Amino acid sequence: MSINKITNPNLPENKCTVSYTQRLIAGRWKLVIMWHLSKETRRFNELQKLIPGVSKGILTRQLREMEEDGLVHREVYKEVPPKVEYSLTKEGREFLPILTSMGKWGEKHREILEKKKNNK
Repeated sequence: MSINKITNPNLPENKCTVSYTQRLIAGRWKLVIMWHLSKETRRFNELQKLIPGVSKGILTRQLREMEEDGLVHREVYKEVPPKVEYSLTKEGREFLPILTSMGKWGEKHREILEKKKNNK
């Protein structure tokens, strides 16, 4: 369910902007989807191939949630067979520097843990 449907802005716990952002990007595959869409517009089957382990249903649900939350744009072309493409919206693209920082932090943190394990 999209954050727009589950969030009541009048609740005290929803005043925290970090919690709000966390709920927007919550979902096992949302950040990975955003990463792939940051490279180029993708069709559903392309995304499914790029993300091993994601089921069709989960990918569909997370893309719909991201669309409802204004992070992803879904373009439907009226042709046979139907063609649907996904891309990041302006708001989705504005998140990319944060996503890049998260990746850099993860890389650094993983290296630190690997060094600690190798020194034992």
